[in-house]
Amino acid sequence: MKDTKICVIGLGYVGLPLARLFSTKYPTVGFDMNQKRCEALMDGHDATLEVSDELLQDAINNHGFVCTSDIEKIRDCNFYVVAVPTPVDSDNNPDLTPLVGASTTVGKVIGKGDVVVYESTVYPGVTEDECIPVVEKVSGLKMNVDFYGGYSPERINPGDKQHTVEHIKKVTSGSTPEIGKYVNEVYASVITAGTHLAPTMKVAEAAKVIENSQRDINIAFVNELSKIFNKMGIDTLDVLEAAGTKWNFLPFRPGLVGGHCIGVDPYYLAQCAKRYGYNPEIILAGRRMNDGMGEYVATETIKLMLKKGIQVLNSDILILGFTFKENCPDVRNTKVIDIYKALKEYNLNITVYDPWANPAIVEHEYGIKVTNELPVQKFDACIAAVAHKKFEGLDVLGLLKDKHVVFDVKCTLDRKLVDGRL
Repeated sequence: MKDTKICVIGLGYVGLPLARLFSTKYPTVGFDMNQKRCEALMDGHDATLEVSDELLQDAINNHGFVCTSDIEKIRDCNFYVVAVPTPVDSDNNPDLTPLVGASTTVGKVIGKGDVVVYESTVYPGVTEDECIPVVEKVSGLKMNVDFYGGYSPERINPGDKQHTVEHIKKVTSGSTPEIGKYVNEVYASVITAGTHLAPTMKVAEAAKVIENSQRDINIAFVNELSKIFNKMGIDTLDVLEAAGTKWNFLPFRPGLVGGHCIGVDPYYLAQCAKRYGYNPEIILAGRRMNDGMGEYVATETIKLMLKKGIQVLNSDILILGFTFKENCPDVRNTKVIDIYKALKEYNLNITVYDPWANPAIVEHEYGIKVTNELPVQKFDACIAAVAHKKFEGLDVLGLLKDKHVVFDVKCTLDRKLVDGRL
């Protein structure tokens, strides 16, 4: 193979950390259709906060890392990595539009002997049946004759500064055994946690999609337990702590399941299963359970207010946190919006306080207002939805009226302050 020059297409939560890492060993160009995003990155700041300013500026100044929206600047690359989002539509069907667009871009620049590796989460077969044909059509080249393919599923955990991309073992694969070894060598040269070479691209695709489906199902189970124990007057966390004393008990906790992976990937697997004539029951049951937890939290909060004799109509509610998980600004597929929408049906005055979320992005994506400033008014109820570290030590009682309700979604508040929790 010729000297490796890498292009990472898609500079979001997955693509940018990977491109930055590759740049420490190879000439690397990051490509994104969003010109403003590229300009901001070249100024040395990542708005997602996944790559620190120090690391990004080091990559730019000392390793020649370049971010661009100009397709001509990636034409001389020979190892293309596609890391674009793979969402679902309003009916929870896989939306491959970003992948098709990225494959079209690759098709315009790929040359003979080049390799294109997909990192986006998909169901088994998408790389070979949906993506590569686009590359072939646009380029006029044939896979395994003129160019080669690979699949290496992303394993980024947004907001996690310990399990960064180089510290998470990477699954790799290629369109031929030889290319698989080459793809594996490229990744292994920067991934300190090591790699696992899968026998085929379909195996690598399947491995990724079941990782998050497994987690989704386990969380759905404890969410259902939470509902059952709540009716029985038993504290779910007490039960989980007791059961956790057994060596092989899995330490899952109830909660909201959002984000761009766990809340999405099971639908990709379900769609694939249906294509083969199998109707997945457990996978979709888990999704239904987890997708309903936001409404459940809202309903339980209203019930608690009524039990305390608090006037619900036009009451003031505070939601702490809006991002899909703690300590990161990522609001993609956040399930806190489900709490908000369910509460709105009761004609309440809702304030959402989140020091991490970008108010402009939230308003654009969800049509609601979020504040980064701690409110000064008093509230009838508070829902602690996200366990940001910035909330630690927060005087929750100081934000509430004398008669109030506190619902703790993440079980992080002092139990004496809480009226209800999952």
